[in-house]
Amino acid sequence: MVQHLNRWLRHVPVWAVWLAGLIPLGLLVWDTLQGNLGVDPVRDIEHRLGRTAIYFLLTTLAVTPLLRLTRLNLMRFRQALGLICFAYVACHLAAWVVFDMAFLWAQMLRDVVKRPYLVFGMLAFVMLLALAVTSNRFSIRRMGARWRQLHRLIYPAAILAAVHWLWALKVWESWPLLLFGLILVFLFLRLLGKGGLVWGWGIAGRGG
Repeated sequence: MVQHLNRWLRHVPVWAVWLAGLIPLGLLVWDTLQGNLGVDPVRDIEHRLGRTAIYFLLTTLAVTPLLRLTRLNLMRFRQALGLICFAYVACHLAAWVVFDMAFLWAQMLRDVVKRPYLVFGMLAFVMLLALAVTSNRFSIRRMGARWRQLHRLIYPAAILAAVHWLWALKVWESWPLLLFGLILVFLFLRLLGKGGLVWGWGIAGRGG
């Protein structure tokens, strides 16, 4: 069964993953234009972009465990999944800067100091930015072994992003807690499999 699925996946172009990655953004734009957002549209936009980023981050983290545990091979899609994740993170941050803060940099700084969960989000963004910028073959050749070490930042970045999300909600909800638990499971599996496959988001099955 898995072998047949892997053979079929080899014929799926990577651009199809990129196209699928646009679907949540398209739905958000549609709901915005149709006035289908909640009483606080800016908050809804920020939260939907952030949730989508978390979903793609979890999907990226799941690629290697799926390969190790089920032999389902999605490695050739991992780079695209990781970069889509970062694109939604960047949109999430941009929505906060543009719509919520209106480019008021002093107010942003005060908010970051007053709301520690923003610090967690910023740290996660910086880590994911480093991964996105170096997610190319030139960086792999240039950095050598340091590239793998750098791309292990996906795990602390995922934890920081999840804490940022949970803290921002201000209430304990089962779905975010479940996703946070999944991140911890992936981290545990990573530690358990240390020395085997390297996990992260990389190119052609190579990760950090």
